[in-house]
Amino acid sequence: MILRMRLTDLLSVLEELAPIRYAESWDNVGLLVGDAGQRVSRVLLTIDYTAEVAAEARRRKCDVVVSYHPPIFEPLKRVTWPSLIYDAVRRGVAIYSPHTALDVAEGGTNDVLAEAMRLCDRRALRVSSGPAGQCKLVVFVPPYAADKVASALFEAGAGRIGNYTCCAFRTPGTGSFFGQAGAHPAAGKAGKLERVDEFRLEMVVPMERLREVVRALQDSHPYEEPAYDLVQLASGPEGPGQGRIGVFPSPVLRQVLFARIKRELGVSRLLIAGPTKGAVKTAAVGAGACGDLINDALAQKAELYLTGEVRHHDALKAAEAGMTVVCTLHSNSERAVLKRLGQRITEKLPKLPVHISRADRDPFTIV
Repeated sequence: MILRMRLTDLLSVLEELAPIRYAESWDNVGLLVGDAGQRVSRVLLTIDYTAEVAAEARRRKCDVVVSYHPPIFEPLKRVTWPSLIYDAVRRGVAIYSPHTALDVAEGGTNDVLAEAMRLCDRRALRVSSGPAGQCKLVVFVPPYAADKVASALFEAGAGRIGNYTCCAFRTPGTGSFFGQAGAHPAAGKAGKLERVDEFRLEMVVPMERLREVVRALQDSHPYEEPAYDLVQLASGPEGPGQGRIGVFPSPVLRQVLFARIKRELGVSRLLIAGPTKGAVKTAAVGAGACGDLINDALAQKAELYLTGEVRHHDALKAAEAGMTVVCTLHSNSERAVLKRLGQRITEKLPKLPVHISRADRDPFTIV
């Protein structure tokens, strides 16, 4: 008899293993299809949610798919047959994507890739930034309207910090104004210098919700001309960071590392730019398409950089600087994390069967 548990139990575990607040701002992570309250019985882990993987999930009776890459990335205009998303919704299959949240997490994609090379004393190649693309809204509100305005702003998307909502700060003070001819102040009279009690109300706002939040402010505020400030926020360091860099206990020949990488990642071919001979003491990794971390690897004196794919000119730059770049093809650098993720889910939810897709594979092959 198969135990059925609520999806929310699995979501809690996935959030614990790879908090989505650490995902890149451009990414689309978390529960993409499904109802957190639905009951589920089997999980399938995959890098990509393809037609072959969907058919496999159906054969293996898996009603949750954890797809590392989000199958919904750009906004959808319609969901119709025969799309994979339509099919998942129709069959009640939930889809969750951890993607870049799993990349930076402890024990996640990049740690597994670094372990495949047996790197020691690992640290983040680039420290992750805190929530990017945010500003702080500061608005001045009479005390009697503060709750109403705050509620409207929260509803529009302001005041979220990590796993907390309705976050705000209020400071009492005194505001002043002089209403010119034609003004209709909510307090006091035009043509006279007025002083009123006010709250300074402040909260963070995601840039993508700014238009809706300002509209909510204007609709809910009692003043004819509400005064407010928008201050763009810098991102501070937060989280474990992108990529990994570390050292070997003793220098390792590049040819030995090439063989090790192929064996540990289960690939038969590698793309290599730069030196292929000699030994390496310091190496770095970046799962997926991580050419943008090459400058970080060079700056930190890495002699070898393992990734999924890089651009032509990035590979040239690294090779000219004397660094070896090893490319496995994109998803081949990520797939090893599925086994680790499955083990960790099973440790937390031992009664929930977890399977790793057999149909999942990189779309490219080297012949």
